[in-house]
Amino acid sequence: MKETPHSGPHDEDDLFQQEMQGVQPLQAKDKVDLRRGDIHKASVNARRLAATTETERKDPNHLRTSDVKRVGPHDVMGFKRPGIQDGVFRKLRLGKYDIEARLDLHRRTVEDARREVYRFVQDCMAHDIRCVLILPGKGDRNVNDPAVLKSYLVHWLEELEQVQAFHTAQPHHGGSGAFYVLLRKSERKKQAAREQFSKGRL
Repeated sequence: MKETPHSGPHDEDDLFQQEMQGVQPLQAKDKVDLRRGDIHKASVNARRLAATTETERKDPNHLRTSDVKRVGPHDVMGFKRPGIQDGVFRKLRLGKYDIEARLDLHRRTVEDARREVYRFVQDCMAHDIRCVLILPGKGDRNVNDPAVLKSYLVHWLEELEQVQAFHTAQPHHGGSGAFYVLLRKSERKKQAAREQFSKGRL
């Protein structure tokens, strides 16, 4: 039997070179010199952006904080949806309904007020509260930018479908710095009224 001689180191090098023919070396990319502080800052910013996006996606509050039509500090404002009877609106305007809840917005930022107004209306609906008083203040002390919160509140109340009507309050309830707000009946109250009506007809 004929023995095969062992391959030497030179033969292995030749085989390796043959196998590697046509193979292109990987191009090394320039490294970015990141300091620890930069990494932390990038991570914080990424988390903040993700949190903001997630909050906007989940936030049902549609009230806007973009520019709105301004009203004056002492302007008397009123609004009612179609179908609201004149007698009901007159009673609201004169402050004849019992005020079941109040929201004071004095010294709030626009963003804080936006959140509080939306939450307040939702809470009132959940507890079958129909007539409330919201106090944005007149905003007459800010000469350069008067009645900011008052202007936004007027706009928001018209945007909220739960609001049936609102009107500037009587002087003893805050005058032009406050609003009576009439909220829509909850489904629970509507059902109770229907049942009561049905019983009355039997």
